[in-house]
Amino acid sequence: MPLIRIEPVEDAASGRFAIEIYYPADAERPLVTTAPRYKSAAAAEQDTIAILASTANNPAPEEPANRR
Repeated sequence: MPLIRIEPVEDAASGRFAIEIYYPADAERPLVTTAPRYKSAAAAEQDTIAILASTANNPAPEEPANRR
C-alpha cells in the first residue's frame, strides 16, 4: 500500500509543471505543491525522487539530548 502519491501538474499559464505530493496517498488535497518550474512531467518526477533520495541518504544530524 503506497504511503504517498506524487503527481506532476501542468500550469496552463506557463506550460511548466509543478509537483503535488499527497499524504496519505488517498488524500483528496495535496499536502505539498511546488511552483511550476519544470519543463516536463518527467523532469518534475525525477527531481522529486532525487530530492527525496538525497534527503533520505543524508539525514540531518541528531540534536543533543538536552535540546530535545
